[in-house]
Amino acid sequence: MCVRIFQTYEEERMKKTAAFIAVLAVLGCTTGALLAQSGEDAKFKKFQDSFWDAYFKFYPTAGTLQGYTKYNDKLEDPSEGALDKFNEILDGFNQELVTKIDRSKLSAENQIDHEMYLDFLDLEFLKLQYTLPWQDNPLLYNDLFVQSLRSVLVKNGGNAASAAARAKLIPGLVKRAKDSLKNPPQEYTQAAIDQMPAILDFYRVEVPKLSGGAAALQAEVGKAITALEDYQRWLKGDLLAKSTGNFRMPDPHLRLLRRTTQGNLPILEDVVKRSLADFNNIRRDMFLVCIPFYKIMYPHIDIEQLGRTKGEEQTRNIVIQGVLDKIKGDHVGRDEFVGRISSGAAAIRTFVQQQNLIELPADTLTVEPLPAYGQPGLWSILSHPGAFEAAGTYTLYVKPVPAEWSAEDAASFMEEHNNYYMDFMSIQNIFPGQFVPLAMTRKDPSTIRRIAANQGLLKGWPIFLEDLFMESGYGNYDLRMRLNQLKLLLKTVIDFQMDINVHEGTWTKDKVIDYMTVRGFMTKAEAERRWNKIVLNPGDGAQPYIGYQEILDMEKDYRKLKGDSFNAKEFLQKLVSHGAIPLVKLKAKIAQ
Repeated sequence: MCVRIFQTYEEERMKKTAAFIAVLAVLGCTTGALLAQSGEDAKFKKFQDSFWDAYFKFYPTAGTLQGYTKYNDKLEDPSEGALDKFNEILDGFNQELVTKIDRSKLSAENQIDHEMYLDFLDLEFLKLQYTLPWQDNPLLYNDLFVQSLRSVLVKNGGNAASAAARAKLIPGLVKRAKDSLKNPPQEYTQAAIDQMPAILDFYRVEVPKLSGGAAALQAEVGKAITALEDYQRWLKGDLLAKSTGNFRMPDPHLRLLRRTTQGNLPILEDVVKRSLADFNNIRRDMFLVCIPFYKIMYPHIDIEQLGRTKGEEQTRNIVIQGVLDKIKGDHVGRDEFVGRISSGAAAIRTFVQQQNLIELPADTLTVEPLPAYGQPGLWSILSHPGAFEAAGTYTLYVKPVPAEWSAEDAASFMEEHNNYYMDFMSIQNIFPGQFVPLAMTRKDPSTIRRIAANQGLLKGWPIFLEDLFMESGYGNYDLRMRLNQLKLLLKTVIDFQMDINVHEGTWTKDKVIDYMTVRGFMTKAEAERRWNKIVLNPGDGAQPYIGYQEILDMEKDYRKLKGDSFNAKEFLQKLVSHGAIPLVKLKAKIAQ
């Protein structure tokens, strides 16, 4: 018995010793792998540092906006030689990513970043080789005229010396623009012309205010104004006369959408089919909401008889538009538009906190009027801390109702943005809007994630929130708010469809306006605004709906995974907790 016990103990000891040796061997291998991985990660980090330095050397204004201050006294050079050299530099970085950095040896998070850098480079190649904004888009230069100076004056307490150095280079940039712009679309040139008076006012009025009237800067600003006045005359004369280019570019447009959303729905036709189904379903839901209102508002009309004589589609148009016409007058004045958005955002924040719907970032979002020199086609722009800044402010600039609009156009616009519509427009575009996912992404240590945040997630996330707000009782379950929330969702679908049909098809402005006003129930002023946005900002109209569909798929999968323990708040937080990474990667993380 003792012998057997001893043998058993000895066998156990030998087993443990063998196991320990095996563990050491595994640890040795793992340590070696980790060291190799760390070496590859270090190589990747060095690549990133070199890449951003080269990138912002070519785009110094973008660098200032991102908090990369090394080239604050420089300005973009769009000459043919500089563009060719930059293209070669980018090609070298692309080759380095593909051939010199072993993606399989990178950490899991760096593997995602590696893919994002490849997509980022592809978008740059798209601009340099296909869309050619330096040759075809005068709005690009207009933006540089403003942001090159404004960025150095408002960032990090302001720097008048850097602003003076850039102002000195503005006449040279004007000359480059005149040399480079060949045959832009008329829509782009006209928008640039319309923007120029505000840009000149920026130099004459705002620059002195921002700089405190620094003498050296003012001397250079005077020369810049002279050059810009000449440029304005050139835009109206020479360039407008030869602006016969086509803004439609099917292949680059599709490539743009794929690189900015990076989702699980690679076949655009699948998203188009979803949009057609959603278009019909949303209109049906709007019709059902309107029936009891319509019977009260139009007691002399028999809806059933209307259906028999007009048909289902036309009856829906009549009933929905009839109800919208009765409630559209409940709105603030044209001068109160921005203030109404600000107060609405505050009420939404309070509701989120009371209902504990989502976790909000500690950052504060302020709402201010968008200056007249703001980017044409966009009615709101979110200003946020740069990727290389430790902290900063979040400001949502909202375009006021233009002073030059007639009373009729302003009334049409405000009827669209009535009090039953405004809050859900704010939920989608302002607060929580893109602000919450962007603020969450800002916490990510990855530079590429902060600079090239996934647009599908940023713009699709707030759309996903809308039903949650209604179900949670926002607006005390007022069906007029439900009607306008559905109308806003219908706009999201239509924006996607029109972005595709305009840039990848042949839809004309008249056809788009008719579709938006008759079947989308928009006022003419709103339809005109959205047409301009689609034309001047390719892809911007399609990204929200694509992201929304991707999130719906993720929710469906997550519900299956969690079963009865599914929690909407938990799911929403998961969506934004990994940063704005490619949607295909986010889906894998959500499923874990």
